[in-house]
Amino acid sequence: MLKHLKLSHHANTGKVRPHEHTSYLPLALVLLVVGFILTTFTTFAWERPGPASESVGLSGVMPGSPPTAAAVIKTPTTGQRFTQTPITVAGTCPKDTLVELFKNDIFAGSGVCTSEQTFSFQIDLLIGQNQLIARVYDALNQQGPDSNIVTVFYDASNAQGSPLTSLNFGGPQLIINTDAVFRGAFPNKEMSIPVDIIGGRAPYAVNIQWGDSTNKVISRPDNATFRESHTYTKGGTYQLAIQATDADGRVAFLTVASIVNGQPDPAVAAIADNKATTNLLLALWPLYAATFAVVVSFWMGEWREKRLLIKHGVLAA
Repeated sequence: MLKHLKLSHHANTGKVRPHEHTSYLPLALVLLVVGFILTTFTTFAWERPGPASESVGLSGVMPGSPPTAAAVIKTPTTGQRFTQTPITVAGTCPKDTLVELFKNDIFAGSGVCTSEQTFSFQIDLLIGQNQLIARVYDALNQQGPDSNIVTVFYDASNAQGSPLTSLNFGGPQLIINTDAVFRGAFPNKEMSIPVDIIGGRAPYAVNIQWGDSTNKVISRPDNATFRESHTYTKGGTYQLAIQATDADGRVAFLTVASIVNGQPDPAVAAIADNKATTNLLLALWPLYAATFAVVVSFWMGEWREKRLLIKHGVLAA
């Protein structure tokens, strides 16, 4: 059967057909459109403003009702007398609230209500009578009802038991104060806190324990308000402990809650987006340039071939 098969070659006249097979005009139009789109995109990416150094990310939360339940101070109890300070204040509280404690209407410290609906932290006392009251706040800083009032007394003495034997809480009292709570800090962003020293005698030594196993000791020549900064690496709630000692050995103590958001910094997200756009442009422009060069090379090669054929009389001019 194979012997009946015969291959017949197409007759080649050696003449060039009168039209080109390559459609350079549509290719040129496509390249022009793509180049225009790519240029516009590049211009937009370069001119788009990045995050300003003072910009912040905002998110909205519809406010709900403020807390309706109050905290209850269970420890200490009314009438107790103390010869040492700080003391531990503990009790119950509504879940997911922040507890702020006041002594004679002076801020004494703050802490977060635990999942077991309890709170416990240390506060310093004023010499003499102290009326303790706790107030709860929700995530939107809406205040709930006041707690029961507990009245205790601090009978200051020069001699203190271990481990504060050499410290003095008597005489003109030393008080340390700061904001009630620090909210909204972000991981890896510096947080600044103000510290006020009231009373005592200069110079002062201030030890700040940031709640993340780090602390800082600051020497102060006077009792002017000063600020200290710290950077947390992880989100969460931290308990700051601030202790001050004056030249006569008097001591003041304060604990404050610090809430660090677990959300990414909006500026970091914007920078990542700009970096991705830049990488995309770095890939697209070389690809476009290579495609353009290939089309031009083919067109120039065909044009040169036609010139040679015309020169040798194979193709009419």
